[in-house]
Amino acid sequence: MKINFFYNLFLWLLLITLPITVFSQSTDFVIQDVKFESQGITLAGSILKPKDPFAAVVIVHGSDPVKREMEFAKRLAKEGIAVLTYDKRGVGESGGVYVGPSVGTNNIDTANLNLLSQDANAAVNTFRKYLKDKKTPIGLVGFSQAGWIIPIAASKNPQIEFMVLFSCPTITTLEQLRFQFYTNGNNQFWENHTETDALEHTKNDPDRYQFVATDPKTSLKSLSIPGLWLFGEKDIQIPVKLCIEQLNSLKVQGKPFEYTLFSTLGHNTAFNITEPFSLSIQWIKQKTLNTKKSKVSK
Repeated sequence: MKINFFYNLFLWLLLITLPITVFSQSTDFVIQDVKFESQGITLAGSILKPKDPFAAVVIVHGSDPVKREMEFAKRLAKEGIAVLTYDKRGVGESGGVYVGPSVGTNNIDTANLNLLSQDANAAVNTFRKYLKDKKTPIGLVGFSQAGWIIPIAASKNPQIEFMVLFSCPTITTLEQLRFQFYTNGNNQFWENHTETDALEHTKNDPDRYQFVATDPKTSLKSLSIPGLWLFGEKDIQIPVKLCIEQLNSLKVQGKPFEYTLFSTLGHNTAFNITEPFSLSIQWIKQKTLNTKKSKVSK
């Protein structure tokens, strides 16, 4: 009797002293909290693992001070994709300093975008260690500002094998700001303006900020991995038609890039909309299947 008592007491003490980082969220996947280092600070996130994932992705943030994208990650995990999502630097449980418009700073200068791309790459390198099947293809999925971060990260990390970009620019940071200032948050902008008008202002308006522009095409030109862009035609944050024009020029050069334009959507192609998400899942399945076949044949 005493033995059972002390054994149970030992188990109880063990349970309350050990950190519990893995728990069942659903019958489809488990969640494990992780921490990893990037450029001298600690980032905190969660890994969502289905039983037999056919692919893995790291989620890259937009410009806001956002924590890990758990709801979006759960949607991916339920489709059979392993996910690592983390609190942006300076947000939630992650260390460092958040740089962004909500604190009155410009967050799309070259130094900050490069720093955020290093965070994404640290997440990829960490994620690989947690994947049981080391041949599982890893990609980056991101929103908005990630359009500048993902190409930089992918150009420096050969582990990244595909990318999906929701409402992401392919133009320079300064061009995007000119367009955003011109639309000025007006949701009826496209009812009163033409593409020619928007292009004129995007190309020629004076810049309100003075910094060296980041051009994602510099990194995209060096990549040979497949990429999918999902755009909303009513977007007032990025000039979608100009972005598509830039993608078409890269496609002519043989880059494996694709895009889909949704005529009724704005700058919200990733969230609360079924069709863009479903299309991205099917695209990832197709591309990762091709990747696996290529690895087997080698």
